[in-house]
Amino acid sequence: MKVHRSAEALRASLRADGYVGWDERLALVPTMGFLHAGHAALIRHAASRKPRVVVSIFVNPLQFGPNEDLERYPRDLEHDLQVCAEAGATDVFYPEVADLTPSDIEIAVEPGRLANRLCGLTRPGHFRGVCTIVNKLFNIVEPSLAVFGWKDAQQQIILRKMVKDLNIPLTIEGVEIVREADGLALSSRNTYLTAEQRAEAVNLSLGLNEARELAVTEGESDAHQLCDVVCGMIEDNTSGVIDYVKCVRLDNLEELDEVEPGNTMIAAAVRFGTTRLIDNVRF
Repeated sequence: MKVHRSAEALRASLRADGYVGWDERLALVPTMGFLHAGHAALIRHAASRKPRVVVSIFVNPLQFGPNEDLERYPRDLEHDLQVCAEAGATDVFYPEVADLTPSDIEIAVEPGRLANRLCGLTRPGHFRGVCTIVNKLFNIVEPSLAVFGWKDAQQQIILRKMVKDLNIPLTIEGVEIVREADGLALSSRNTYLTAEQRAEAVNLSLGLNEARELAVTEGESDAHQLCDVVCGMIEDNTSGVIDYVKCVRLDNLEELDEVEPGNTMIAAAVRFGTTRLIDNVRF
């Protein structure tokens, strides 16, 4: 496995090995590091589809707000390299911050209306930062496949729209959420939780799963009733503060009054102390 510290070094390595732009043999897995089993699943998926897999590790300052956790976001490069190697990565791109976000950067990718919903309501500018850096990664690596997790569903939907609207010649594939044994979605930010908060946080996934079961097995079609189930689970069993619980169309994130089978997502964001967790179910 090769580790590249600059865009130039990565591109030179790919060209030396005969890889051309948007190569059908090349996949990219963008990450912010502090990798866990969820990231490993993304890498394994990419490795099952393409012979060469580049994993980027970059804590993107453009997607953090002024009062968010950029400085304390967990980092462990040695661990990350081990996860990458064991999951099947062939290359790791670990650039300097100045390489991707120089002090004179001015041009950004505007994510459009999709960014004004769900997480975008309380994290202004977040998805602009995501789209700008992911677009740069696409242009640096030039893969034919990019792999993202469904835990960050809104991000994936926005990036799919970016690829379509900007005629970027690659395919995005999503990988299902990886969870702890009790159902909590894996997240690098789970390490922030106290023992008490961790015990409470599982109610987020429990509430989402209960709402999905009501819809799928019992035929409940009222989107507001389903959201109330999730809110009740959190409010009755935790000290968490709900940011949002929304039932939306999966294709465009518009709020639903009635479930649309096959195109429905219930997404939620909840704060446990200073830690904001997100999760979703789709059906």
